[in-house]
Amino acid sequence: MNGTAAPEPTEASAPTPQPPLEWRFSQVFGERGAGEDVQDVDIISAIEFNRTGHHLATGDRGGRVVLFERTDAKDHVSRKEAEKADYSISRHPEFRYKTEFQSHEPEFDYLKSLEIEEKINKIKWCQETNGASFLLSTNDKTIKFWKVQEKKVKKICEMNMNTSNAHANGGPTTHVPNGGILKPGGLPLLRMPLVTSQETSLAANCRRVYAHAHDYHINSISNNSDGETFISADDLRINLWNLEISNQSFNIVDVKPTNMEDLTEVITSAEFHPSHCNTLAYSSSKGSIRLVDLRQSALCDTHSKLFEQHESAGSRSFFTEIIASISDIKFSMDGRHILSRDYMTLKLWDVNMDSGPVATFQVHEYLRPKLCDLYENDSIFDKFECCQSGDGLRVATGSYSNIFRVFNCGAGDGEVTTLEATRNPTRRQTQNPARPVRSMTRNVRRENTGIDANGNSYDLSTKLLHLAWHPAENLIACAAANSLYMYYG
Repeated sequence: MNGTAAPEPTEASAPTPQPPLEWRFSQVFGERGAGEDVQDVDIISAIEFNRTGHHLATGDRGGRVVLFERTDAKDHVSRKEAEKADYSISRHPEFRYKTEFQSHEPEFDYLKSLEIEEKINKIKWCQETNGASFLLSTNDKTIKFWKVQEKKVKKICEMNMNTSNAHANGGPTTHVPNGGILKPGGLPLLRMPLVTSQETSLAANCRRVYAHAHDYHINSISNNSDGETFISADDLRINLWNLEISNQSFNIVDVKPTNMEDLTEVITSAEFHPSHCNTLAYSSSKGSIRLVDLRQSALCDTHSKLFEQHESAGSRSFFTEIIASISDIKFSMDGRHILSRDYMTLKLWDVNMDSGPVATFQVHEYLRPKLCDLYENDSIFDKFECCQSGDGLRVATGSYSNIFRVFNCGAGDGEVTTLEATRNPTRRQTQNPARPVRSMTRNVRRENTGIDANGNSYDLSTKLLHLAWHPAENLIACAAANSLYMYYG
């Protein structure tokens, strides 16, 4: 009653706007030189951080898996030791090459007269045990379970006897062949080798092979939070596996119609909830996401929730369904949101709200007038991945000309950062809104190049399809052809 006005209540649910991040180049592996041709087998086709962010795996079209490990921070390094070594605790993560192995080889299905490429489609890290790393890798048909472990290399260091000391025992000695010594009235002493372990080498062993369970190409694998099971998905089915059993899987989702002519949509991506072992989500070519509860029934024909956004009747065209197809979905680390990527946009969904996305981000709106050309050269079918920061405040996805875009998820925040996968990532960066109004209307050619809404040229032949966000740091790893680039903010 002192006459002072009470402060107005603020919305607690509204996220606090975050200051813009200044992204910098960190590292590059396999950088291509000027004019250097890239072999198709060297092009990176999968990227994945493990749960702690201490390891990174990439797969390529040649069937190889390459592992990197973090070097700038170790769990056993204390702050005092780091200060003595003039080491900054807050410096950005740095990685080094660890090892690589051949995961898949090209095969031929004689029953179907079909060549099976060795290309790695997906990689997923599993729980570490006794210092060994475990991961799943898959091509179009076969999933493999790998164990990567340091092994000590045993070498013969020296013999445990020295012939020069033999005379100190007294009495005459007689030398016999092979360096032995014969004592008076005795047998030759054996010279036993001394074995030591001085070096360590990394060995990758294939523990299990999960095969012959998919008639169509595998597009997703996702391991469960229970640490025991994982799913694999193709165009029409999702199978549930136990890591310990490779000759049997259980079909939990089947969208194959009795008559294939009635087929209207296919499964494009699937992922387990990060903490609820009974929940998974899968996306379709019609732009919908279905949330499935494994406790409801053995065969999950019905979904517990459906997330989709309907186009108004007046805005529909021949390309509407094509560009609505979702190429990738990712749960946020807390499991509260689902991030989805279709051809033109990035959408953020709240798992508790199925009325529509809570945020929509335009990735390359300047290409909308060119959908006909993109259809003719098949670029409209490119499958871009998406990722989200560990704190859930930012999302990222790739585009053409080897660029990727980072969006802020804060309410009312229009921060958009455009970065190019080069040593100078901000070379093309412009301050433009998340939903550009001006589209490309001039300098257009019917080839793979053109001018975007900011006046920069774009190239459809160079595309950034694969990227991953470090689970605990603002660090993005992305693939540009055969090169792995890392940026921190």
